[in-house]
Amino acid sequence: MTQPITLPLWLLLLILAFAATSFASNFLFPSVRWFFRRRIEAGIARLNQRLARPIDVLKLAKRQDRIARLAYDPVVLQAVTEQAAETGTPPQVVFQEARAYAREIVPGFSATLYFGVSIRVARWLTKKLYRVRFGRVEEVLARIDPQATVVFVMNHRSNMDYVLLTWLVSGQASISYAVGEWARVWPFSRFIRAMGAYFIRRGNSRALYRKVLARYVQMATEEGNTQAIFPEGGLSLDGRLARPRLGLVTWLMQAETPRDVVFVPVGLSYDRVLEDQILTEAATSGSRRFRVGPLRALSYMLIGVRRLIFPGVWSLGTAAAAFGRPVSLRAFRQGVDPSPQALGARLMAEIAQAIPVLPVPLVAACLPAPDRAALVAACRARLATLEAQGREIRLAPQGMEATVTEALAILQSRGLIRGLTPVPEKSAVLAYYAASLQQDHETVILGEKAD
Repeated sequence: MTQPITLPLWLLLLILAFAATSFASNFLFPSVRWFFRRRIEAGIARLNQRLARPIDVLKLAKRQDRIARLAYDPVVLQAVTEQAAETGTPPQVVFQEARAYAREIVPGFSATLYFGVSIRVARWLTKKLYRVRFGRVEEVLARIDPQATVVFVMNHRSNMDYVLLTWLVSGQASISYAVGEWARVWPFSRFIRAMGAYFIRRGNSRALYRKVLARYVQMATEEGNTQAIFPEGGLSLDGRLARPRLGLVTWLMQAETPRDVVFVPVGLSYDRVLEDQILTEAATSGSRRFRVGPLRALSYMLIGVRRLIFPGVWSLGTAAAAFGRPVSLRAFRQGVDPSPQALGARLMAEIAQAIPVLPVPLVAACLPAPDRAALVAACRARLATLEAQGREIRLAPQGMEATVTEALAILQSRGLIRGLTPVPEKSAVLAYYAASLQQDHETVILGEKAD
């Protein structure tokens, strides 16, 4: 028992490695995890004290637990049984398909990443690229029942919309976004999922997938998660609001919860949308397949870099957000027409009313002009009409002269105008900005079945 044993060095190192691993996994790692978990829980508790919409405890559950909860939901299991019977596929195979959908959809929210990293990045990036003019979200949320589920509904102008709203609402709540397949690209997918976003396959018409997605949306609503959706279903190609796609709205209406669901309309607008030429080209071609070549991607990067380095020289102008009147689902159901189509039309009308009037869209709508004095007069006349309609105004506080000067500098630097005349080959881009002032409510009254 006490005799020495000779071992090869490699075997001794292997034994020590196994011993160290066993010690760490059984004693060290649990203690470390407990230490950090306690600190994280204490931090979240302090955070929830200052948030108007505290983070729901179920949102902080492990992602695998939420995936299992969704996959084993009775409605999903019923859909699995129906598809298995309809197609003759073994139920176990169909269930694995449903579980794969659940794994793809369910986010893995990280409060540390959301409040510690993403909000700081969103604030820094937005302030570097734009002059920001916001409405006061805290005043809107203060008038809403604290137990209600809040859903922000917005027009979709740019991929910056996500960044803008994340910063705008950062002091009040954490937002769970519905994002398209563009966001599934690695490594961005992990970051986006950690921020609480869930992925949607816009073109997937499989009944099982739609049932799993619908149940996730409804479960998040029943839990009280603050959400953000784009009823248009995609970026605007011509600057106008599109007809609402009613899939998400319908699923939200079908959620079985004693909570009220309150939709908060948000209007977003920019003096410059970085993707504007891609969007107008897609509108001309009639295809939503956005192709960004290497040279164009590089040009966008250079725009951002020079704006960051020379903030006073290369201006992208103003980015603005304003709020419409909140729509209570409980009160809406007591109206004459409680259908999803009617709700979609009501939300789009509120969004259209909330879209802010900015310098570039205002001037773009008044071009061409014979001289500067005529342009300023036309802008004043158009502004009076917009104010009479109750539109949100976010112009230069120094007055109309300063507004026109600001807008012309941006348009001329981009080569969209010569003097006060639009450049013919760039007329589609100029019309894209002017269209944000010409939202026709009649074009968005009838929703289409989608999502």
